[in-house]
Amino acid sequence: MITSMTGFGQACAEIEGVVYTVEIRSVNNRYFKASLRLPDIAAFLEGEIEKLTRESIQRGTLNYSLRMKNVSGQALFDIDENTLNAYVGRLRRLVPGDASECTIDLASMLGLPGIVQPIIPDAEHTERMKSTILKLSSEALEQLKQSRLEEGRALAEDLLNHCRKMRDDLEVIRQRKDAVVREYHEKLRKRIEELLSQAQLRIDNDLLAREVAIYADRSDINEEITRLDSHVTQFESCCRKGDAVGRRLDFITQEMLREANTIASKASDAVIAQCVIDIKCAIDRIKEQVQNVE
Repeated sequence: MITSMTGFGQACAEIEGVVYTVEIRSVNNRYFKASLRLPDIAAFLEGEIEKLTRESIQRGTLNYSLRMKNVSGQALFDIDENTLNAYVGRLRRLVPGDASECTIDLASMLGLPGIVQPIIPDAEHTERMKSTILKLSSEALEQLKQSRLEEGRALAEDLLNHCRKMRDDLEVIRQRKDAVVREYHEKLRKRIEELLSQAQLRIDNDLLAREVAIYADRSDINEEITRLDSHVTQFESCCRKGDAVGRRLDFITQEMLREANTIASKASDAVIAQCVIDIKCAIDRIKEQVQNVE
């Protein structure tokens, strides 16, 4: 079954007094695009996490967020005292005269660049953190994929309903197309008889037959009906597949609209015109929904 590009996945764990929370959201996009937000202490994993997401998701904008909360009381950040002293020294030199009356807000200075630095973990701690984050990322991706699959089932059902409606209208057109030529023949014959009755002339049946044959050839929509029916069949088949078929469905939808427009231009009949309008409405809804398919 098809997969939606919209979904959400989350995974949490507490390891060594640190709570890790991974959240992944995905929305529609023509291509794959990943946006990753990681704490500085875990920034070295950005490449591996992006590779992991690319292996799982083929299309869509993916927003990845990793949060780390220390619940053990042990600091995850340190203050660079040398940099802080350098800032204070320069500020004192900027104050003219006696600087003893000048006060410095240390809390505000902590926001200056380079003052607060993440604690660099040792190799063993780094490996455990890496293993935890990648494991949680995989779990969140699985939840995301399941969420996209569930929404994809609803999308597929909606798309197949539109296809069934199109088939119903197409069957009406198929049954109506031969009657259109017969009605044109009868209308043309009556019109000619009315015009020639006053002159007491007879209809040339051969000429009438040729005119009807020309009209029948110009208004022949058998080929368009066959192609549109084939496109609907292909579309239904793709909806039942589990691959990333969003782009293929979009292309098929364009071809269906092309055939519907051709039928409308060739068949000058009110019933067929109404059916084509209904078909084009269904195609328009399909085009909107297909933009959600991976």
